[in-house]
Amino acid sequence: MLKNTFLFITLFISLLQAEPTYFEIGIGHYNNRSSGANGIEAKPDQINLAIKSFLHAYEQESNKVEIGVYLLRCYYYKGKYVSETDDDKKIIFNKGKELGESLINNHPKSASARYWYLANLGSWSEVYGILAAAKEGVANIMRVQAEKIIELDSKYWNGGGYFMLGGVHLKSPYIPFILSWPNKEKALEYLLKAYETGSTTPVQIVYLAQGYYKNRQKKMAVSLLEDLIKQPLSEQETVESLEQKKIAEGLLEEWR
Repeated sequence: MLKNTFLFITLFISLLQAEPTYFEIGIGHYNNRSSGANGIEAKPDQINLAIKSFLHAYEQESNKVEIGVYLLRCYYYKGKYVSETDDDKKIIFNKGKELGESLINNHPKSASARYWYLANLGSWSEVYGILAAAKEGVANIMRVQAEKIIELDSKYWNGGGYFMLGGVHLKSPYIPFILSWPNKEKALEYLLKAYETGSTTPVQIVYLAQGYYKNRQKKMAVSLLEDLIKQPLSEQETVESLEQKKIAEGLLEEWR
């Protein structure tokens, strides 16, 4: 009798342990985020379920940084590919901006938190515009945070720190006495480092091509984009890679 009771308790505990956590459920929904997408317009269902699960996990589970980073990734994806109006995008990227700032303050050694904070902050600045970005000091924040990512983990997200640093040099306007550090040669240097670190991604190729173009190396820039367009879409990032192919096509048309 005691043996049977013990076996029953053991089985019951095993069943409880087998139940997926909110975090695991969130990852499942996030991995299905492009399900039913129409081109680069993603459906909201899976990413909303992912956000809901991660928010529950953030309240109940202990791995705050890992969960928080997934939330940042969700906010970035939803703002970029699901939200249809600027007002909706502002709401989402504000959430990403605020969560990112909180994660960095509480977990200063997390390269991943800094990287996905910058992904949301960069998108925040795009939707709010140049004046708001200048008022917030976005360019300087991105430069400092990107340098910190490189210091903490230069290989994170395929050289993500180099990519962010090169991107902010590439995209930020040169303003004498106000924003005098953006440099197109440094942009190319850092974007090339990102390109050579880990696995090359479509967005890295697009930015590197723009870096070459700004440094008057049009032939190299065009060659990179033509090769990108020929590549198959990423199975893991279908919507994201399709977006970069469309950007590449637009740039080639503009440059020719």
